[in-house]
Amino acid sequence: MTSISEVSSIPKTKKPSDSAFKQQRLPAWQPILTAGTVLPTFFVIGIAFIPVGIGLLYFSNQVKEYIIDYTDCNSTNYIRSEGIPYKCADYIMEKPHSPTPCVCEINFQLPSDFNGKIYMYYGLTNFYQNHRRYVKSRDDNQLLGKLSDIVSNDCEPFAYDGGKPIVPCGAIANSLFSDELSLDSMRHRMKVPLLRTGIAWPSDKAIKFKNPEGDLKEAFEGYAKPKNWDKYIYELDPDDKSNNGFQNEDLIVWMRTAALPTFRKLYRRVDDAVNGFTDGLVKGDYKLTINYTYSVSAFDGKKKMILSTTSLLGGKNPFLGIAYIVVGCICLLLGLILLVIHIKCSKSVTEMITVTPNTPYQE
Repeated sequence: MTSISEVSSIPKTKKPSDSAFKQQRLPAWQPILTAGTVLPTFFVIGIAFIPVGIGLLYFSNQVKEYIIDYTDCNSTNYIRSEGIPYKCADYIMEKPHSPTPCVCEINFQLPSDFNGKIYMYYGLTNFYQNHRRYVKSRDDNQLLGKLSDIVSNDCEPFAYDGGKPIVPCGAIANSLFSDELSLDSMRHRMKVPLLRTGIAWPSDKAIKFKNPEGDLKEAFEGYAKPKNWDKYIYELDPDDKSNNGFQNEDLIVWMRTAALPTFRKLYRRVDDAVNGFTDGLVKGDYKLTINYTYSVSAFDGKKKMILSTTSLLGGKNPFLGIAYIVVGCICLLLGLILLVIHIKCSKSVTEMITVTPNTPYQE
C-alpha cells in the first residue's frame, strides 16, 4: 500500500492528459478558399438578397404615413398682450407650472384613405434615451409592485421627494411623455375614437409591470409622484381604472427605452369597432388638438404626431429592404470583379498542384 508521504512526493506535472480533445487530435475540417467556392458564394448571396430586399421595400412602401410636426404650434387659449398668440413651447418655458395646459390645434387633410388598422405615434428627436445612466435609472422591484421605503440607488436624484420615496422612481419615469393628442373628423363631425390599451408589448404588461394588491390609491399612499408629473400614478387614465398604476400602457411603452435619439412610440389605436371608422380613416379634413405640456426646448428637440397603417411585415421600415439590396449588389459586383481577375490572372488547378519548391518562377 502506498503511504501518504509517498503520494505527496510524486512530482506534479502540468502536462494535459493524453486525450484526443486535450491533445488537439480531434478530426477537423478547414475550408480551402478557392475561386470555385468563393465566386459561387458571392453570386448566390447577391441573387438571393436582391429579391428579398425588393420584397421588403415593396411591403414597406405599402404602409401609408401622415406626419405633423407640432413643436412650434400656436396656442388657442393663451394670447400675448399684443394680441399675438403664444407659441406653446415658449409659454410652458415661461410658465412651467401653469394650472391650465397650453392648447393648440392644427387642421390638416389626409390625402388618401388610410385603410385597415390605424395607429397613432408620437415622435421625438434629439432625445437620448440610450444614455447609460438614463437606462439604468429605474427600480425593477418597484415596477413589479413590490413597494418599499427604500428604493434603488440607480434612481438618484429622482428617488425621494421631501423624504418620501418616489413611485415610480428614476429618470425614465420622471421624463414620461405627457402631451395629450386627440383627433376630430370634420366629415363625421365627431372625435376619432382612440384606444389607450393594446399599445404595449403583452409580455411587458404580463411580466415586467405589476400593480400592488388592493386599492391602488391606498397602496400608493405615503409615496410621492415623480417631480415632473401632474398626476399620481393611480390617476394616469381617468376612464379606465385597470389602465392605472404600473399597468398603465403609456408608462410601459415609455419605459422601453429607444436605441436612437430620433424615435417614435405607439400612442393610440383607432377603434375600428365604431361606425364610420370600421375601414380606417377616410381622406378628408381632420383637426389635431394638443394639450401641450411636454417641453423639448431644453434639448432642441422636435415633436411629431404620426398616423400610420401597417403591412404584412408591420410598420414602415425601408432601411431593411435597402440594406438587403445594397449587400446583394455589392456581392454581385465583387463576384464579377473576382471572376474577371480569376479568368485573366489565375493558373489552372493542375498547374497549382504540380508546383514544387524547384518549380522556376515565371513573371
